[in-house]
Amino acid sequence: MNLKIKAFGISRDILGGREVHLMLNGTSVGDLRHQLYTTYPDLKKLNSLFIAINLEYAADELVLTEKDEVALIPPVSGG
Repeated sequence: MNLKIKAFGISRDILGGREVHLMLNGTSVGDLRHQLYTTYPDLKKLNSLFIAINLEYAADELVLTEKDEVALIPPVSGG
């Protein structure tokens, strides 16, 4: 399935843009996470990486559709 992924923070730098398209070889958020780590190995260096689906944090078991809004939320620091 073809997914449009919005990247924020450092994940945007790693993916090379604010929005990327990815042909997912699977159906779940876990499959997406695995494929992202394979395609963009620098994502593994982050302390955490949350994946939000339709504006809510998603568990790896969630099944995706091409209509879902996917966002990568890296760790955030502030003061």
